[in-house]
Amino acid sequence: MPQKLDYLRETASQTAGPYVHIGLAPKDAGFEIYQQELGKDIAGPNAAGEHIRVEGCVFDGMGSPVRDVLLEVWQANADGHYAHPEDGGPVEDGFRGWGRVISDFETGEWGFDTVKPGPVMGRGGRQMAPHLNFWIVSRGINIGLNTRMYFTDEESANATDPVLNLIEWEHRRATLIAARAMREGIPVYRFDIRLQGDDETVFFDI
Repeated sequence: MPQKLDYLRETASQTAGPYVHIGLAPKDAGFEIYQQELGKDIAGPNAAGEHIRVEGCVFDGMGSPVRDVLLEVWQANADGHYAHPEDGGPVEDGFRGWGRVISDFETGEWGFDTVKPGPVMGRGGRQMAPHLNFWIVSRGINIGLNTRMYFTDEESANATDPVLNLIEWEHRRATLIAARAMREGIPVYRFDIRLQGDDETVFFDI
């Protein structure tokens, strides 16, 4: 008789619950756990280049703000180098190139200050346009979502970016490009993220 096979059951899954902020951004959730919060300082005070602010909101499929989002962002410095030993390029003293922010619990708005990154060398020696990398997690999301933010004032670089050019439709590429405005002399980039719908942000399977 054929031998009966025993199969492992799939591990139970759940979305990121209300306690995700306590573990990942405790101070913002009202808990003074660490003397220094992880990921609050993205560029550092010694970072060269153009200092900017990035703001946005995450919207669900009905167009309502998601008010308990946590976002991690990582980026290169103004010269296009990451704060990672495998990059091989120099970065400023104190440049982390990584940060963590949460949305406002009332409005869903989030924002952070950093420096505008430079072009980055990608695979195969192809240069990528300046961009920020995002990882997004919230209640209702089973797996963290990965996306990128490009800059509207980098039109030439965006036109040849190898990742943007993987996206066939122009209106889909537009979901990754943040609009620039000025506020009190500081460049502010608006990057709204839509989880579903006609204008759903492009997410990457990485």
